[in-house]
Amino acid sequence: MQSSNRLLSDIARLASGAMSMAAGAKTELEQLVQQRVERFLNEKGWVAREEFDAVRSLAQRAREEQEKIYERLDHLEKKLSAKSASKSRPTVTKAKTTKLSSRSNKS
Repeated sequence: MQSSNRLLSDIARLASGAMSMAAGAKTELEQLVQQRVERFLNEKGWVAREEFDAVRSLAQRAREEQEKIYERLDHLEKKLSAKSASKSRPTVTKAKTTKLSSRSNKS
């Protein structure tokens, strides 16, 4: 009776070892397949979802900053055009005519 217990104990240890070895082989195989898939996708130029989302959020923030800059530029252009419209135009034309008249006097 004791020999059968010992035999069952040995079989149980053997099965337990085989199961742990199979579990280790399973994780190793999963890692290998994952590495191969990632390598294939990288060679094709595809990116992971996490990388895509990160770049997308960066692009979205850059676009928002660009919109703010456009608004600021519009505001500055309006301010500049209002200042230039308030200046008198005859002073600018007088300066040009004096330059032209001084050139004609030299000839």
